[in-house]
Amino acid sequence: TEMNIFEATMVCMKKYTNFSDRASRQEYWLFSLAMVLLSTIAGIVDSMLLGIPFFDLDFFTPISSIYLITTLIPTVAVTVRRLHDINRSGWWLLITFTLIGLIPLTYWMCKKSDEGENHFGVLNLNKD
Repeated sequence: TEMNIFEATMVCMKKYTNFSDRASRQEYWLFSLAMVLLSTIAGIVDSMLLGIPFFDLDFFTPISSIYLITTLIPTVAVTVRRLHDINRSGWWLLITFTLIGLIPLTYWMCKKSDEGENHFGVLNLNKD
């Protein structure tokens, strides 16, 4: 089932505590795109509020910090569900701390979903 960026974002935000199901490639990437767009908007708002050029902003500015706090858990949850979709444990997310681990993680996020059932269940394409 095709989803748009708004639907994918709403599904991921509703499932922010769900670390056990599966997330399709489309759901993951549309949510990721939405998070990049929202992060940019938060940075622009911070820039206007603080009167500092956008590229001179520190990482922890008011609006961007609120954005980060509110989206961190949903982002981790959808990434874990995406790993489950390709039959990998969510614990593989920890390889990002090695920095070189971003390479296999990015590959896995781009990989086609397992068809049918895998160790983590059946991919539910309903927009619940």
